[in-house]
Amino acid sequence: MTKIELTVDGGKVSEDVEPRMLLVQFLREKLGKTGTLIGCDTSNCGACTVHLNGHAVKSCNMLAVQADGAEVTTIEGLAATYDGGELHPMQAAFHECHALQCGFCTPGMIMRSVDLLNENPDPSEEEIREGLEGNLCRCTGYHNIVRAVQTAAAAGKGAQS
Repeated sequence: MTKIELTVDGGKVSEDVEPRMLLVQFLREKLGKTGTLIGCDTSNCGACTVHLNGHAVKSCNMLAVQADGAEVTTIEGLAATYDGGELHPMQAAFHECHALQCGFCTPGMIMRSVDLLNENPDPSEEEIREGLEGNLCRCTGYHNIVRAVQTAAAAGKGAQS
């Protein structure tokens, strides 16, 4: 076992973990952050996307011990740490634009979209589509997802996790 210390959704966490435990398993199994989903276990789908030190990462592709000392934000923490617990503007835009169907990709898609707007606050449609390439949706055809990111960007409130 290896002791790790990190900040998750604004709270300090200190836990003993197996050195081979993935970050997604740590978040779900040790901390109960079940909004971070396990989709493919190969980093292809992006359902497990979280923010690590402010940048989107696929948590199935890194070990929990690699997050030692880091700040992690999950989909649950995105709203909880934003403006008194209101929905984050990206979450609100996904809701408003009906940017989900089954909802499985939605947490990872939202986390990646926030990072995308942090990198580029005014992306074109093509830049949004390119920025979301590592996150797969099998239901929507992406049109409403792209529209949600555009809506959040136009409001100037999509970034800042």
